[in-house]
Amino acid sequence: MSFITIFKAIQSNKIKTALIYLSLVVTITSIFLITSISHGIISMYSTMLKSDGDIIITQAKISDTFFSNVDTTIMTQIKQIKGVQKVSALIVGASPVENLPIIAIYGASHNMYSRYKLKSGKYPNINEVIVGSSIYNQLADKQEVNIANKKFTISGVFRSDIGFENGGVVMNLKDAGAIFHKSASMILVDIDISASMDKIISQIQSMNSNIDVKSTNSFVDNYNQFKIINKSSLIISLIAFIMGLIAIASIMSVTVMQRRDEFGIMKALGISSKKIVFSIISEGLIIGFGAFITAYLFSNIILYIIRHIDKLQGYVNGEIDLTLVLYVFITTIMMIIFGSLVPVYTALKVDPVTLIQRGN
Repeated sequence: MSFITIFKAIQSNKIKTALIYLSLVVTITSIFLITSISHGIISMYSTMLKSDGDIIITQAKISDTFFSNVDTTIMTQIKQIKGVQKVSALIVGASPVENLPIIAIYGASHNMYSRYKLKSGKYPNINEVIVGSSIYNQLADKQEVNIANKKFTISGVFRSDIGFENGGVVMNLKDAGAIFHKSASMILVDIDISASMDKIISQIQSMNSNIDVKSTNSFVDNYNQFKIINKSSLIISLIAFIMGLIAIASIMSVTVMQRRDEFGIMKALGISSKKIVFSIISEGLIIGFGAFITAYLFSNIILYIIRHIDKLQGYVNGEIDLTLVLYVFITTIMMIIFGSLVPVYTALKVDPVTLIQRGN
């Protein structure tokens, strides 16, 4: 069957076409957004960790870095290891700040301050903080901020490409330790390019049995919270896929019922069932391609809006890369093929005369 015939069939079934198109747009957009936002969260946190250390040290046997407590006195020993360039400490926590319900709080050692690019002011001393630009405008008081029932002077405003940081507050490691009652959530170690990472990891691990030492890449790949986020997004995407599949199959079933006489005549004229099935699937693929392009553009617009909503403070972010585009495109093709194949194939098993009679 020619493509002209297929396009005519699409135009002659406008309601069916519109329903399939809208179902696909909603489903594909959902998959795009769910997957890209979950990947965005993982990307932001992993980038934050990788930017300041080749090796990460956390408390042993903890489920999350928020619960980790590492004694910073070990930093002196680590600095003496051959091949170590820099040793820094970071506390990660969260707390209400003014009218904002939950804000990321970072306690950083002084040698980490340079990663936070100042827009104005200076880096914090004791009882001072610098705030991310995405929350600065939301603060009623631009001079002081209340964190954990303690007043801190705002010494500067910084900008970061990482949403978690740009929507956070950075303070001295000692001040953060007093708030969260810990020495450090993690210790980050930079090493020389020529140094043996495995050897340095082994040396650090032998210093204390209560710590867990990994390369930053290994830590990110095996971080439990990232696995949970990935699995959750996969399950939700699968649910969206099934709902889209059911919607397409339902609409195609109604369409097949309405076109029984047409299929019966085609079979009576000697057109094979395979060609008829190919025609129906081709109709779906053309509609699906249009829906995919629309959903892709729509998803990018939504992600752009989300990134610039002040209330979200930069914590919700997502980017649609080529891998995700291919994944969603293949998912769309599968939805259309499986959603179209079953109702059409079932109808075509019926005798053509019966199809014509039922259609009439």
